[in-house]
Amino acid sequence: MELAKSFNPEQLENQWYALWESAGYFKSSANESSDAYCIMLPPPNVTGTLHMGHAFQHTLMDALTRYHRMLGDNTLWQPGTDHAGIATQIVVERQLDQQNIKRRDLGRDAFLERVWQWKEESGSTITRQMRRLGTSCDWSRECFTMDPALSRAVIEVFVRLYREGLIYRGKRLVNWDPVLQTAVSDLEVVSTEEDGFLWHIRYPLEQNGSKSTNKDDCLIIATTRPETMLGDMAVAVHPEDSRYQALIGRHIRLPLCERSIPIIADSYVDPEFGTGCVKITPAHDFNDYQMGLRHKLPPLNIFTLDGKINDLAPVEYQGMDRFVARKKILADLQQQELLVETKPHKLMAPRGDRTNAIIEPMLTDQWYVAMEDMAKCGLAAVAKGEVKFTPDNWHHVYNQWLENIQDWCISRQLWWGHRIPAWYDEDGNITVAHNLEEAQQLSGKTNLKQEEDVLDTWFSSALWPFSTLGWPDETPELKTFLPTSVLITGFDIIFFWVARMVMMSQHFTGKVPFKEVYITGLIRDAEGQKMSKSKGNVLDPLDIIDGITLPDLIAKRTTGLMNPKQAASIEKTTRKHFPDGINAFGTDALRFTFASLASHGRDIKFDLQRCEGYRNFCNKLWNATRYVLMNCEGKDNGLDNTQSYLYSAADKWIVSRLQQAESAIEQAFTNYRFDMAAREIYELVWDEYCDWYVELAKVQLNSTDDAILRATRRTLVHVLETILRLAHPIIPFITEELWQKIAPLTGKSGPSVMCQPYPQADSTKIDLANMDNVQLLKKIVNACRTLRGEMKLSPAQKIPLLVSGNQQILTEFSPYLQMLAKLSDVEIISGELPDAGAPVAIVDEFRLMLKIEVDVKAEQERLTKEITRIGIEITKAKNKLANPSFVERAPEKVVTQEKQRLLDFNAKQEKLMEQLHKLS
Repeated sequence: MELAKSFNPEQLENQWYALWESAGYFKSSANESSDAYCIMLPPPNVTGTLHMGHAFQHTLMDALTRYHRMLGDNTLWQPGTDHAGIATQIVVERQLDQQNIKRRDLGRDAFLERVWQWKEESGSTITRQMRRLGTSCDWSRECFTMDPALSRAVIEVFVRLYREGLIYRGKRLVNWDPVLQTAVSDLEVVSTEEDGFLWHIRYPLEQNGSKSTNKDDCLIIATTRPETMLGDMAVAVHPEDSRYQALIGRHIRLPLCERSIPIIADSYVDPEFGTGCVKITPAHDFNDYQMGLRHKLPPLNIFTLDGKINDLAPVEYQGMDRFVARKKILADLQQQELLVETKPHKLMAPRGDRTNAIIEPMLTDQWYVAMEDMAKCGLAAVAKGEVKFTPDNWHHVYNQWLENIQDWCISRQLWWGHRIPAWYDEDGNITVAHNLEEAQQLSGKTNLKQEEDVLDTWFSSALWPFSTLGWPDETPELKTFLPTSVLITGFDIIFFWVARMVMMSQHFTGKVPFKEVYITGLIRDAEGQKMSKSKGNVLDPLDIIDGITLPDLIAKRTTGLMNPKQAASIEKTTRKHFPDGINAFGTDALRFTFASLASHGRDIKFDLQRCEGYRNFCNKLWNATRYVLMNCEGKDNGLDNTQSYLYSAADKWIVSRLQQAESAIEQAFTNYRFDMAAREIYELVWDEYCDWYVELAKVQLNSTDDAILRATRRTLVHVLETILRLAHPIIPFITEELWQKIAPLTGKSGPSVMCQPYPQADSTKIDLANMDNVQLLKKIVNACRTLRGEMKLSPAQKIPLLVSGNQQILTEFSPYLQMLAKLSDVEIISGELPDAGAPVAIVDEFRLMLKIEVDVKAEQERLTKEITRIGIEITKAKNKLANPSFVERAPEKVVTQEKQRLLDFNAKQEKLMEQLHKLS
């Protein structure tokens, strides 16, 4: 089977993925004859495109899926996408805006038709991109959160929770986006530090029921949002603040509104902030809302849903945008001499992640789920070990959120999403039912109107682990795969998604949704900065796979930017970091990079240089396979077990190392240490098999003994075939291509490597004595290579080696040394080596010297120069370590490295001085 001279990732990827999917290798079954293993894909937004975070997590999920499939488990990786209420509605509304069509002019039904049309045309972009990454999901089971089956589950959950008294409708404070005019979740609010102002305003005290005429008879209030003062219902001070204790219980005349509001005491107030007096606006601040409840203050909403001043405020501000009103309010306060001072102030501004609008706490009627009892069950699941977190510290975050849980606002004022199954009669009475007919039957009325609101996207996402398996029906899949095996996700949605899945799954199935949760780190750029479009440091995984030119990369990063300075800055940064664009690395190199970075840390620095290293790894594996094919194809590879074999120490060593690697990789997958699995595969392939065993095998293939040749070829092909199966979960494409070529040489065949069993370690094959033997051989070869380097010999120059030590071992090593160290001969000396003035290397009991005429004067000059250079380095290192500032402030790792450098320099200097002494 001829193998192409060079590795071409694109050709292999297109060919093999199409074959895998069409052959049905990704499919699961509902039979219980083997252990079930299931991973739920966190459903990406249907509007989305594959980003680095997706590609990273999908690589890890696919590695686990392929690993367990090869272990023989009944494996299901359940794919699907989320309808993404807000994001999808915005996309379609923007398309309509380009046609000068408003959503409300179009009407709800027609608008939803347009959304479904868009979904069919563009909604599968991300799943097509996932295929490029090699993801082996069971695509035949792909779900969408608004599919009929999943929508049925959503309605069933809502109805049951309502009838259990756990869903209710109430007026609460929510995050309100005045552009979208809907409630949004905390995750959809991005708080960023911005430059603002702290305005100090004089609030006059009341005297005998009217405003005090004394200008100084007042409280000074500091606020960053003066427009909300129109809705103030009190001024609060700390009960132990001696400055104001005498004023508690008195009243303030609210500026501009001329309403009387009380001065109250509450320990929430920070006496050190501002003046120690805080305005309380229960309808427009979450903390104020809670204080209002404690002190029975009625909330006064002074904003319309689109962020304008409503008719409950003074008439002169009504109809104004909130920020226009702010300017007028400040001007009026100034005119009435009530504005004391204005100070610059850094503040955290809450903005909608989709609209960038300032989010307004707004008092609105919404639907809620009562969470207290469910949260107790969710906490118990983790406490009892039914759900385990990796890394373990994340369970503290999970617990903290659930211990402080509040009722969940599940309604959104959108059109795209699961419409709430509640109907109103003419009197406003609510009937919750599965459909209109049932609602009419339950209410006894026919003239019913359905709730306009839809459910929060996270509501349907919370049902994902069991709704995708067929719930509420008792399906074979539900019985087989729930609880699922592991969830792989990011730390930012532990509460929004992970905890809610645990609570919902327990409540409706009596089971936890998954046994383990592996929390990944966040992919950052090479400098550790968060990837963002505004910084221009975002990498597209498909650009890394396929490559992209510099002009195209610049265009991609700057298109659509309104700020020319920002665009110029991004172009400059891009030119600096990617002067030649991005090379095509292929999917396997990208996947190997992701796996190698998947430690248990919180942040992951992604450097393209590592991609280059792993592309080189793929080339190395490819070339090693070509060598094995050229030397083993069509020859006796030991398939006939009746023939004799003569295995060398090198053969036994590489088989032993293979067993150790198999054991280490199994442990790595069990512990979700993908970085350890990747490192073990890399070291086994590059450092052991390619750099050492293949070179040792070349010596053995020069033998005339058929038993040696047979054993060598058998070891070459069997170890390589096993390596390809070992590496397949991480680098599926190249391993598939190479396995198809190598497997027949071992007597194996099959349609795909993924259908083969995963290698299992056999400790009886570990030969420690021969492992030590080869380790010694490697040390002696390396010592010879070091001597060649010290003598500045060219690789083409072959010279004899004089060596003393155990003659039996040296006789066995001699042919390997001659080839690997590029020697013309190996002369084994009894006793001491001759005093020829040449450098001598010592390895354990062995002494080695290259037999070469030495120019004594030139060698003395070289050694003296090198000793001087090393002496300077020793002085530098000593001075550094003698500096208390360095030792105390530098990271421990850096100090340890410096100490090791000093030890290495001293040892090298001692060795060089010994050589100089001999020459003298």
